[in-house]
Amino acid sequence: MATPERFAYRGYDLLPKRQWECWCVSIYPRRSDVPLLAQSALQILRQDKQAAVDEAKKAIDLALDGPGAKVA
Repeated sequence: MATPERFAYRGYDLLPKRQWECWCVSIYPRRSDVPLLAQSALQILRQDKQAAVDEAKKAIDLALDGPGAKVA
């Protein structure tokens, strides 16, 4: 069985996978100092895998840098 493709981004692992005829991305924290994201992978459904990964990165950016984000 092949190892799933992973992308590391800002303390998270992004795992794209085929769901129906689209791509979705699951987001998992790699470190304990990043917030858990309560977003379903199925909210990120795109026809193109890279578009799904880019959308997941936007969700991470919003969680880390968006309104109410802690500034060090």
